[in-house]
Amino acid sequence: MYTRRKKKEDVSLEEQVLAVQAGDEETRHHLLSNYQPFIATCVSKVCKRYIDPKMDDEFSVGMMAFNDAIDSYSEDKGSTFLSFARLVITRKVIDYIRFESQDVQILSLDESTGEQDDDTNAQWKMTDAAKQAFQSDEESWYRQMEIEEYSKKLKEFKVSFSELSRISPKHQDARETAKNIARIVYENQEIRDYVLSKKRLPIKQLETYVDVSKKTIERNRKFILAIFVLYCEDYTYLKEYVKGVSG
Repeated sequence: MYTRRKKKEDVSLEEQVLAVQAGDEETRHHLLSNYQPFIATCVSKVCKRYIDPKMDDEFSVGMMAFNDAIDSYSEDKGSTFLSFARLVITRKVIDYIRFESQDVQILSLDESTGEQDDDTNAQWKMTDAAKQAFQSDEESWYRQMEIEEYSKKLKEFKVSFSELSRISPKHQDARETAKNIARIVYENQEIRDYVLSKKRLPIKQLETYVDVSKKTIERNRKFILAIFVLYCEDYTYLKEYVKGVSG
């Protein structure tokens, strides 16, 4: 258990986050200070440019997002804190960019006079199209970031994102069975902890919880692990994509 008598470098990041959630504000300040390079990197990746912590508002948004991530992180899903924080920062910064873009569009329309109805209508149409395009780009950003995170997690289990279509069971019933097994693995804390620690399925133990053969579990092992990782993480957009892959 975390205590202040321990050096912070001797305590895992997740333990430090839990300590903050228990009221340790000193550790909160420590994390917000020490992880500024991580925050700047996350923000820079979204903005596609160098981020100056002293000059760019996006960095402040990233800092607030990191702080929010500290308060809302839970170990129950099995993801690391930094993976979770990266997603939170990405989403908050994109939301900020979208909000700022809408403000600029509204300001430009407010500058139009009442005598320019045709021009104003045309501008509204252009604005609406721009909003739709921005939303599409935003969703693409979310999806790409989630794919990158998901791919990293899958590698820990020796599964690649590119092989998802190939390892997905061909028949609908088999896919549903495999997904149900993944759900059982996720909901059973003992099995979930084992899989997260060992990066493999306890097939013999699983046989007591499912009504399928050992051979079936082994055959669909990679697919089950891929869906299990999906249950563990907060992949809003990617879940829809994988539904399409898995049927």
